[in-house]
Amino acid sequence: MNGPRVMGIVNVTPDSFSDGGRLADVGAAVAHGLSLVGQGADILDIGGESTRPGAEPVAADEEIARAIPVIEGLRAAGWRGALSIDTMKPEVARAAVAAGATMWNDVSALRFSDDAPDVAAELGCDVVLMHMEGTPQRMQADPRYADVVVEVVDWLIGQATEAMAAGVARERIWLDPGIGFGKTADHNLALTAHLDRLAATGFPVLYGSSRKRTILSVDPTATDPADRLGGSLSLALEAARRGAAIIRVHDVRETVQALKVQAAVADASRP
Repeated sequence: MNGPRVMGIVNVTPDSFSDGGRLADVGAAVAHGLSLVGQGADILDIGGESTRPGAEPVAADEEIARAIPVIEGLRAAGWRGALSIDTMKPEVARAAVAAGATMWNDVSALRFSDDAPDVAAELGCDVVLMHMEGTPQRMQADPRYADVVVEVVDWLIGQATEAMAAGVARERIWLDPGIGFGKTADHNLALTAHLDRLAATGFPVLYGSSRKRTILSVDPTATDPADRLGGSLSLALEAARRGAAIIRVHDVRETVQALKVQAAVADASRP
């Protein structure tokens, strides 16, 4: 299939906004990851700490205890594809890469600790730098921007420049606009509508809006995150059309199908 790769979400947390607590058992998490692969996921993103608005921090040793056995279990079960660790902490990223992870997905864009850029360079894995205004505990208090698209793009370029100065290879860097991280619904919609401006930087873009509250702002009946499939697919297709290289989702099968149909229509439109 042409177009973006699909990243399936495997949260091993008790408090994630959509599926917290559902995969607390390692065996269940591994089985879910393998199921997402069967549905067409190209990448699995393993997270041991929730970063939803208001989420409380988790100690590194607890995060390692949650996430690393799942990575090891997926590798032991035969998955040889890409595996991402969703963490801010360098020590968790180091343990994850040692266990078989190939990507560090960092919502803090290597700002959590002073040694994070150096650790990213040392590990040599792909690194996702995400824009987040504030911290998960405070990020949604009152986010304000003069021009959210310009500010997010410029900030991410700055973080990528700092990462490269620390020794992270340019071809290893991904940028994520951070939908829902210190942004109003209008900010999120504007970033989606102008995602091509982030893609134009030359860095590959990861986009994640699956089941997020932006959909609720458009459809007030979608109070349950599980009832936001239609909105998630719509945002995923827009992101794909505007240059996203990875789409991070809960609903893998449906997203893969939507992207296939989108690609087929695009092919049919060519002379």
